[in-house]
Amino acid sequence: MTEHAAAQKRSRGGPDLYGASTLRRHLIDAFRTVRNETERRAAPLSPEDQLIQSMPDASPAKWHRAHTTWFFEQFLLGPHCAGYTPFHPDYAFLFNSYYVTAGPRHTRAERGHITRPGTGEVTAYRRHVDAAMMAFLSDADESTLARLAPLMDVGLNHEQQHQELMLTDILHAFAQNPTCPAYDKTWTPPPPAVANGDGWVQLNEGIHNIGFGGDGFHFDNEKPVHRALVGPVGIARDLVTNRDWLAFIDDGGYRTATLWLMDGFARATGEGWEAPGHWRNRDGTWHIMTLGGLRPVDPDAPVSHVSYYEADAFARWAGKHLPTEMEWEVAARGGHLHDAFGIAWQWTRSAYAPYPGYRPVDGTLGEYNGKFMVNQYVLRGSSLATPEGHSRLTYRNFFYPHHRWQFSGLRLADYGD
Repeated sequence: MTEHAAAQKRSRGGPDLYGASTLRRHLIDAFRTVRNETERRAAPLSPEDQLIQSMPDASPAKWHRAHTTWFFEQFLLGPHCAGYTPFHPDYAFLFNSYYVTAGPRHTRAERGHITRPGTGEVTAYRRHVDAAMMAFLSDADESTLARLAPLMDVGLNHEQQHQELMLTDILHAFAQNPTCPAYDKTWTPPPPAVANGDGWVQLNEGIHNIGFGGDGFHFDNEKPVHRALVGPVGIARDLVTNRDWLAFIDDGGYRTATLWLMDGFARATGEGWEAPGHWRNRDGTWHIMTLGGLRPVDPDAPVSHVSYYEADAFARWAGKHLPTEMEWEVAARGGHLHDAFGIAWQWTRSAYAPYPGYRPVDGTLGEYNGKFMVNQYVLRGSSLATPEGHSRLTYRNFFYPHHRWQFSGLRLADYGD
């Protein structure tokens, strides 16, 4: 089974694939699995670790744990569980993220100022909501379960997104500590694919269906399926490596203005970029801050923690381009890409915009994706921090072009120019 096919198989689910007699068990098991994974990821963190917010784009681990709990309380228990009383009257204000129609919320950049509730109280909040959800899922009639199963899927996939953010955010926080603490001293990155010498896949010109068109969970920004002209283009089978990036650094890539978009060069010079995020030069040797602490840069590992600006400049330096998200999807669907999933999200040169005919879902959850469709770029694939089962060929991750605290890398495209 190809890597992308395995990822698709893991992500399948939903009421259409389960009979009435097994839907209840599926929802209970999925809920328990996802909620436990959040706690497993939080387990190595001290209460002090869970409070820190190292920059406005990151959030404290404690907040992630509480916000994902608020989601189930706000969208499932409150509207659909008769007699449910919110755990605490202030938590809707503290732990709402950006749902304007759900009510007022605490300022994102100040989440790290919330010393109370403490981590123990957040744990109690999670246990309270978990118990209420388990009771609700156990007692609800089958028609109610079938009706709410899509909403459950959103809640579980939403929590998986925050599981990834918990790791990227705490890594950024630990990277600010001069002692370079490890999140997990036993952590080892997944090994990169071994190149087989066939470095490029050629996509001939053709019309392809783009977007999610099968069974199972997907976010609304992955639809509707539409047709797009792709090719002719060559797509690199392998991700750009640290060895490639070291050559870019040594050739003055960060100092050569003609390689960069104007905004990117202003950001790079203004913030003193000399290498990818989390890289440190120690006595002439490059090291990288990882979840296992500070380690020497592995030249053969795929580069990570680069912004769109850096990826675009590197591609120009290499005489190549970044692929579009449509080109990436066609190549990945054909099984042509090494490390498409599970290593680093891959920047594309596609602006994050709605697909033709896109309509957000009704209600408050319509705020989930649609209102962010501007001024950002699409990344495809998944990273080493992405939870198992959360990858899809059509998944559209998106970040601003200066962001590089994520596990973000790149592969190249060649148009023969």
